[in-house]
Parts: sequence; structure tokens; C-alpha cells
Amino acid sequence: MRLGLLGSVLALALGLASPAFADIKIGASVSETGPASSLGDPEAKTLKMLVDEINAAGGVLGEKIKLFLYDDGGDPNKARTFATRLVEDDGVVAIIGGSTTGTTMSIIPIVEAAKIPFISLAGAVEIVDPVKLFVFKTPHTDRMACRKIFEDMKARGFTKIAMISGSDGFGASMRKQCLQVIGDFGITVLADETYGPNDADMTPQLTNIRSKADVQAILNPGFGQGPAIVTRNYGQLGIKTPLYQSHGVASKSFIDLAGAASEGVRLPGTAILVANLLPDGDPQKAVVTAYKTSYEAKFGQPPSTFGGYAYDGLRLLVDAIKRAGKADPQAIREALENTKGFVGVTGPFNMSATDHLGLDLSAFRMLEIKRGDWALVQ
Repeated sequence: MRLGLLGSVLALALGLASPAFADIKIGASVSETGPASSLGDPEAKTLKMLVDEINAAGGVLGEKIKLFLYDDGGDPNKARTFATRLVEDDGVVAIIGGSTTGTTMSIIPIVEAAKIPFISLAGAVEIVDPVKLFVFKTPHTDRMACRKIFEDMKARGFTKIAMISGSDGFGASMRKQCLQVIGDFGITVLADETYGPNDADMTPQLTNIRSKADVQAILNPGFGQGPAIVTRNYGQLGIKTPLYQSHGVASKSFIDLAGAASEGVRLPGTAILVANLLPDGDPQKAVVTAYKTSYEAKFGQPPSTFGGYAYDGLRLLVDAIKRAGKADPQAIREALENTKGFVGVTGPFNMSATDHLGLDLSAFRMLEIKRGDWALVQ
């Protein structure tokens, strides 16, 4: 009797009796509903799906991931509140999210003060330039998108263009970045129009653009429903000038919303949109195909570029935790910063102390909409 009791005491002391592992707490704030739901909904779906897959396979370092997921509705104030809750109440070791530039920028001061790693899912270059110690991101920057678009325009001989940009955080940031780098490509802007996030008709701006006879191409930096309205109005006005959109609309829902007018539209996108067109030797094909297969099986719809950002964000985080050997915020931060050769849905990531994105232009694919689907521009 006494030996049995002694054995139990020793087992407890050595941590051998009924081991209980603490969950690895990871937070997320995305715009699952609201004006940016085309971004946040697939991000939320992806995060939940991937956490389930990881936990079913044994978790990370022998522990399960516990996901604290909040819907900020695209409201920066809500995103800030949720980030504070994740840090102070939920006790997370890292945060993924910020579907938009606005929500991301509201989260950054919270994570920097708390010294919690944050992987943003938004596009603006200001998120990681200048580098902030605890802030990383997975989408290409708006500046990179501008360069990819201007490379294609230059190859087609376009030197005079018009811009029609959303005045939201993403649209305004990309417009600014495009205007800063456009001179490198010998291209000038003959018309520079804008529209608000709640505008339902952009025909006046497009009519002004149509009146400029020398315009050879039109660029529309924006995300959400605005670019779809621009594209429909563009078709209704019978404009034949080639139209470029941003990576902010790189999902099938844009094609569905824009309808037949989207035929021939070009934009920079990620490999997930053309997974079936990738050659066998493409280094991204395996990871892109795995994500596409899982997502379609679970949700019955094709994945989007935005879900891919979340997929990469969580996989980068898990990879960092494994390399760090522990779920400690500072250790995770250091491991993220030293990520090398990580092949994601968005591209190959190679981060450093001076680069908290780690992607280059080669990860962008120039796409064209043909017959209601994506095609690679050769």
C-alpha cells in the first residue's frame, strides 16, 4: 500500500502521471464580415481548417494549437480592441490577421508594445517598411504589384496611362507607391481619378478617362467591390483600352462580380489561382495543390489569394515555433526573422533583419481573365 502511494508520488514528481500539455495559443483578427469580407472570409476559413489539420496530425512540439479568432468587420477600432484582448486576456504567443491595411496598422502598436509576433495579411508596404521588430507579413507589397504591372505595360509598349484608385487605405497606398515608381518604366499618367469605398457608380471618372485620347492603358488600384464596379462601368461605357487591376482583387469572386466586362483584365496574382497550370517542376506546385485540394474538399469552392496569405501566415508561424523549439514570443520572432527557403502558397520566403516579408517579384504571376477564369500571361 505504502509502496503504491510512494510510486504515485514519484510519478507525479517526475511528470510521468497523466501528462497534460498546455495549448499553444495563437490569436487572429480578420475581416470575416463587412466590406473586406472577400478577404477575411477565406482567411478565417483557412485558419480554422489548417489548425484542425495540424492538431489532427499531432500538433506542434507535442502540443495542440488553440486558435482565438475574432471578426473585426474591417473596422480598425475593433481590430485594436481584439488585439488588446488577445494579448491581455487570451494570452496568445503570436497573432495573425489584419485583412486590410487599416486594421493592420491599428494592431501594430499593440503587438509592438507587448512584444508579440504579428503576421499581417494586408498589402501596404508601410506595414514592413520601415521594419518593425515584431511585425511580419505574407502578401506582396503594393509597391511590388505596381512594378509587376508596369513591367507588363512596358513589354506591351504602353507609355501613357490613366489611374482610377480607391480612396481606402489599400487603394490610396498603392496609388502612392505606383506614382513613386512609375518613372522607372518610362510611363506617364495622363489622368488620375479616385472613388470612395461606398461609391456605387464610377462612370463619371471613367468618362473623364475615356476623353483622354492618348491613354493606352488603365490601372485600378483597389480591393473589395469597388474594382468590380469600375470593371462593370468600363464595360458599360464600351471602353476598349486595356484594363489592369491590382492583386487586391485576385479571387474568383471578383470575376463573378465584374461579369463579362472582366474578360481581358490583367493583374498580378499568386500561384494558387493557376495551380492546375503550373508545370511539375514548379517549386510551389506541391504546397499550392495541397492547399487547393483541402480547401475545396472542405468548403466546396476554390481557394483565393487571400486565404493563401493566411495559409502561409500560420505555416510560417508553426515552422518558426518548431525551429525555436518552444512557443515563446521572443524565440518565435527570432525564428521568423531567420526564415530561409520556406516555400509557401504566395511564394518562396527568405526573411532577414532588414526584410520582414521575404518575397521578390518572381513570386508574382501576371494573370489575364479569359472566358471567366484565370490564365497565365506568357
